[in-house]
Amino acid sequence: MAWQGSPPLEDIPRTTDAPAPGGAGRWVPALVITTSLFFLWGMANNLNDILIAQFKKAFTLSDFGTSFVQQVFYLGYFVFAIPASIVLRRFGYKAAIITGLLLYGIGALLFYPAAAISAYQLFLFALFVIAAGLAFLETSANPLMTELGDPATATRRLNWAQAANPFGAITGILIGRNFILSGIEHDEATLAGMNAAAREAFYRNEVQAVATPYLAIAAIVLLFAVAAALTAFPRNTVVRDVPEQAKTQRFADLLRHPRLIGAVIAQFFYVGAQVGLWSYTIRYAQGALGWNERQGADMLFVSLLLFAGGRFVGTTLMTWIAPARLLTIFATVSALLAATAALVGGTIGLYALVATSFFMSIQFPTIFALGVETLGPLRRLGSSLIIMAIIGGAVLTGVIGFVSDRAGIAAAMLVPAACFLVVLTYAVRARARA
Repeated sequence: MAWQGSPPLEDIPRTTDAPAPGGAGRWVPALVITTSLFFLWGMANNLNDILIAQFKKAFTLSDFGTSFVQQVFYLGYFVFAIPASIVLRRFGYKAAIITGLLLYGIGALLFYPAAAISAYQLFLFALFVIAAGLAFLETSANPLMTELGDPATATRRLNWAQAANPFGAITGILIGRNFILSGIEHDEATLAGMNAAAREAFYRNEVQAVATPYLAIAAIVLLFAVAAALTAFPRNTVVRDVPEQAKTQRFADLLRHPRLIGAVIAQFFYVGAQVGLWSYTIRYAQGALGWNERQGADMLFVSLLLFAGGRFVGTTLMTWIAPARLLTIFATVSALLAATAALVGGTIGLYALVATSFFMSIQFPTIFALGVETLGPLRRLGSSLIIMAIIGGAVLTGVIGFVSDRAGIAAAMLVPAACFLVVLTYAVRARARA
């Protein structure tokens, strides 16, 4: 089965990186840029958590209404994952990375007109464009890191590269907390007591607060695009020793790899859990404890610190513990902590919610690496399918928002708890097949 409007993906000649003359040192600048991509998309992803709180206030949205931030964002990932894979296979890593950075920068620039006219729909479109760019970046960077080295250490190598991701996420939270969230919150009675002009000025100021940070991000991202264009990447050359194999491989071949199919399903639910937890951490702090948005952002910041720490600890533990076994342990603890946030609530529930981030840390890259490690020449197409599973962030964040509007934010945490059980099931089966 092929993507409509394009040739069958496996009919496109498979490419591979040519060996680096004079050693791997030649590619250090390219590897620095590639690792930086993990930082850049971490920043974009977690700024969405700030935008949810900001847009809820500025546009007076319900929890389900704010979930559209994540829904359109992860829809962008879903729509552009296969096109990104096509560009990657036809034109190589460099072209895909530059395309992704350009889309990311353009999307960030669109925040300026969106803020100028206070249009929630235009903000959503801008986020869709950013996500399209990130689909190119993730589809390129993830398989690149698994291919640059010994296949036996691919999981650990990808985890170390992904360690830049939580630092980008932390940076996004700090930018949002200090330059977007004003800390000014009015209840319904106060807003009703304002005259129309004062109320309109309050809403407009809150909307316009997002413009300058995103203009700065656009400038940085576009500079990275220029740097990538000027940097030598490993040149792709067509593999000519297996032409018949390249012709016969089809999308359907991936269905013969149960570990990949399981990884796609597990990633769908994992991303839904991660995005949902972080999207509504501020909301949980406000709803369960009566905290203000900046206090909630502080707890989100702590969550990201724990996530970063968990990435380093988890990756180190993989020296002694098999990745599938460690994934089993971390998914189990994540499910228990999310259930505690749902059923206990209050301060204990918030702390449990925050602690979940430590155990989420290694789940995405480990699921990814386990899913593609046996694919051989199908690795790149398989990686695009796993990236498409990020649509779970759109679907399940909407489910969490829907449940929150009807049963409360604490009860909504049962949704990510159930998601972690799906990841646990995949981890157990991956161990059995090892």
